[in-house]
Amino acid sequence: MKDGIVLQIDGELAFVTIQRPQARNALDRQSAGDFQEAIATIDANDAIKAVVLTGAGGVFCAGADLTELAAKGATYPPWAGAVGPLAKPCEKPVIAAIEGHAVAGGLGVALWADLRVASETAVFGVFCRRFGVPMSDGTPTRLPKVIGRSRALDMLITGRPVDATEALNIGLADRLAPAGKALAMATSLARDISQFPQLAMRADRAAAWAAFDADEATMLVAEDAGAQIAKKAEAAVGAAQFRDGRGRGGAFDR
Repeated sequence: MKDGIVLQIDGELAFVTIQRPQARNALDRQSAGDFQEAIATIDANDAIKAVVLTGAGGVFCAGADLTELAAKGATYPPWAGAVGPLAKPCEKPVIAAIEGHAVAGGLGVALWADLRVASETAVFGVFCRRFGVPMSDGTPTRLPKVIGRSRALDMLITGRPVDATEALNIGLADRLAPAGKALAMATSLARDISQFPQLAMRADRAAAWAAFDADEATMLVAEDAGAQIAKKAEAAVGAAQFRDGRGRGGAFDR
């Protein structure tokens, strides 16, 4: 079984799977780069009409690999910013199939998708708040657009977990699936989308992405700039605490 990012193409659909079970599908620098390459491959393939994004083993994505960050003692490049893997939407509609945790940078990955199908097991949250790691993955820019500023600030400031039912109620999730069925529901939805006339659908989609602020790219660069001080001052210390066992299993002792 390949470790990292797995891209599979099935007719008009592409499936991108985050497959790093030993790290709860957290992305290290290599897999973040591989993710960007997979999306570039999808963008360049005119036969692909829709994308399903998921994580293996009952977990969507636990964010950045803080164990790697602690070991290397260096800051990591932004996932959004100007040129990161989440800097701009995929050219094809993306449906995220979310089982288990979509937290920290994993929340940013989920927000990068057009739609989110969450299973009853899904948990969302800015869990990196406890470790002093900023969200330079598009979350502070995109989350308020998805769920509103007040709810976004609640999640960003407190770092609390948001379960699947609440996520559906506040618009963070678009569909709710039984446990273990998020991928099947997302695949069915992607197949439906792939059957529409593409030019009209993509034109409307592009307008919706730009509806709140057509210059999101500038906002993402500004978001990353604001995160740099925290990365240098706090993120390495927090990553070391995570490596040493603090905060695992959902504990959030201040």
